[in-house]
Amino acid sequence: MRVLLVYPNAKKEIIGWGDMGAIAEPIALEYIAAVARDCGHEVRLLDLRLHVDDLDQTLLDFEPDIVGVTGYSMHVLRALEICARAKELFPSCVTVAGGHHATLEPIDFFEPQMDYVVVREGTQPFRNLLNALSSGRREMSIPGVWGRIDGEFSFGGEAPAFDIDAIPMPDRSLCIQDRSEYYIDWMKPIALMRTTVGCPYRCSFCSLWRIMDGKYYKREIERVVDEMEQIPERYIFLVDDEPFVNSRRMGLMADLIESRGVDKEFFSYCRIDSMLKDLDLMKRWRDIGLRRLLIGVETIFDHELADYNKRQQRAQIVQGIAAAKDAGLKLFCNFIVHPNYTHAQFDELISFIRDNGVDYPSFTIWTPIPGTNNSFDQVIERQANGRPNWDYFDLQHPVIETRLPREEFQHRYDGLYQVFAANYLRSDSPLAVQDYKQRWEQMVKEDPNILTAMLALGGGVRRDAKKPVSSNG
Repeated sequence: MRVLLVYPNAKKEIIGWGDMGAIAEPIALEYIAAVARDCGHEVRLLDLRLHVDDLDQTLLDFEPDIVGVTGYSMHVLRALEICARAKELFPSCVTVAGGHHATLEPIDFFEPQMDYVVVREGTQPFRNLLNALSSGRREMSIPGVWGRIDGEFSFGGEAPAFDIDAIPMPDRSLCIQDRSEYYIDWMKPIALMRTTVGCPYRCSFCSLWRIMDGKYYKREIERVVDEMEQIPERYIFLVDDEPFVNSRRMGLMADLIESRGVDKEFFSYCRIDSMLKDLDLMKRWRDIGLRRLLIGVETIFDHELADYNKRQQRAQIVQGIAAAKDAGLKLFCNFIVHPNYTHAQFDELISFIRDNGVDYPSFTIWTPIPGTNNSFDQVIERQANGRPNWDYFDLQHPVIETRLPREEFQHRYDGLYQVFAANYLRSDSPLAVQDYKQRWEQMVKEDPNILTAMLALGGGVRRDAKKPVSSNG
């Protein structure tokens, strides 16, 4: 069978786009592609973030038997459009959705253009689905899969126990022509990989731990380093939810990386408390190539840290930022801006970032994302069917009422990136400094208001730039 895997371009693309932000390889689809190829199928991968206008031509050229889509909440409506278009052109093709949103809110894919919804870690369920479809069975019950039976969607039950080391390595060859375009800031081209799956923490604003039902799976260290050796890119982003939970394991991994002579530069997620509990480990990783950490600070207000079940306090955050500097590590610190913020809270956040010398601050707006215990009742952006308008769930637009007037809140929020624009012109890669300056000067020349449109890691350049604002709003 011919299997087309599509990564959607969001209608209000924020995460993963822009000249000074990031766009990363579609690693989830590369895992699925590896499974499909292992089953003997012909596979093509289309990244619509890079090839915005190529959907129809790809469908017509490839004539897929199966079309698979993935994505986050902000991709849902676009993913449904993709599958609807596939059905228009090839009514007999099978459509399958998977990923974070499909796992947590599969109901949003129970639409006429969809045939199956794969939940949680989808490699084995998708393999079983492919095998069933290859044998000519369309209406059947498969563990880990919602399928349409007699016109209604029903669940095949939970998938068997997950074996992380049984998953094939992602097939990166399918986007070989795009690999030079994947980057995070000056780290270009960059590859993604994971050493663990799941998260042992229970932050209230986050749903990632629910994807794996609260479990934390660790890959064999040898397999991790084997994959590193096979990756052609010099830069690697470890996209584990939290890789540094187990200090001993990460120490052994560092030893193996060094003994094998793996010469890479790493970017990784890490919690403040994980870093502080073993600074020697962080320095060890620095010595083998760790350059940057993405830290979820989330908030500087202790009452919010408690509400978020973050299990850390403001004093730890200050200590952690200083410790990272001492260790020679650059920090991307993400801050959640709650819709109830006042001007005073915006100002205090700005002062904190300046006073503590945060290298690269990035921001998201608190959103009741699927999988958290936060109700959708307060959501003001709705579809005609009453469900939330997922296009706005990009973490860059308030979807509940704001304390400040809505436009005023958005104005202050967008202004955060202007306040710290100079941070993104500094580079810890000497080779990138001149390139950054030239790109920035050209962008400002073309659009003087671009300062208000800049987004950080996981962001990009906003297409709806507003007038420049001061830090006082």
